[in-house]
Amino acid sequence: MKKVAFMFPGQGSQEVGMGKELYETYPDMKQLFEEADRTLNTDLTKIMFEGPKERLTETENAQPALLLMSVALHTLLLKHEVQPVMTVGHSLGEYSALVAAGAISLEEALPLVSTRGKLMEQAFPKGQGTMAAVLGLDVETIQAGLDEIDDEIVDLANLNCPGQIVISGSVKGIEQATTILKSKGAKRVMPLNVSGPFHSRLMKAANESFANYLNEVSIKDATIPVYANVSASPVRESNEIKNLLIKQLYSPVRFEESIMNMMDHDMDAFVEVGNGKVLSGLVRKINRRTKTFAVQDTASLEEFIAWYREDI
Repeated sequence: MKKVAFMFPGQGSQEVGMGKELYETYPDMKQLFEEADRTLNTDLTKIMFEGPKERLTETENAQPALLLMSVALHTLLLKHEVQPVMTVGHSLGEYSALVAAGAISLEEALPLVSTRGKLMEQAFPKGQGTMAAVLGLDVETIQAGLDEIDDEIVDLANLNCPGQIVISGSVKGIEQATTILKSKGAKRVMPLNVSGPFHSRLMKAANESFANYLNEVSIKDATIPVYANVSASPVRESNEIKNLLIKQLYSPVRFEESIMNMMDHDMDAFVEVGNGKVLSGLVRKINRRTKTFAVQDTASLEEFIAWYREDI
């Protein structure tokens, strides 16, 4: 049997219309989406299918929408008897990875990520925090540049792949960082369309409220290893999962390191399960020889299943 790892995308991968084909094609997917609406007591499905984009992009909608999309596709993969040997998620995607690993139910994960989104929005004054992607510099050079900033907080946020690192902090701090990093040879420093300084120390204000909410959620031991954003290492034990999820709010996402560690286990393919192709693109930049798939609709699902069943 082929060894595959599942990867789950995070915020920014959402787009209006995602999931509509699954909803219209598979009766059990329609039921899954309708149950999610009831769980959240909101018309999330309508927001996903019809927008408007601005409403879907709001953190408290985008997070459960992306979780639902990933879990729907994971459910279809299970019906085709595809079992990953390990999972990883990017930021929000870590919750999808935990659902796939049996550590948390979708019914509990949906309100959890919606609450997470609200707390992240509230943690820092709106419009005063942001993020930017730095292209063409290594971690050490970027950190040296951030250390030169006075009176503002800017942190490493997403360590995505060689030459692509995201920084996060106050708007004034990101402006200073942009000037400094360009002087150090950055090819580009691109502002991201986000509503806050996620994965920075400025998110610590959400920490206590989120920890209290998380303590009410039933998290079980994972059935397969989940590579945690905070540690880039496999985790299965429920208390450790909880502790790492709390730290994840204000810690960098160590995605490149996680993928490198997973590659040590001789995976046959890395499969992005959810909307978009961002993570599969990052994996190819980490190691261009790695086989990747992005399962996001019926056509890509069938393409992957055909490959998976070859030689069986």
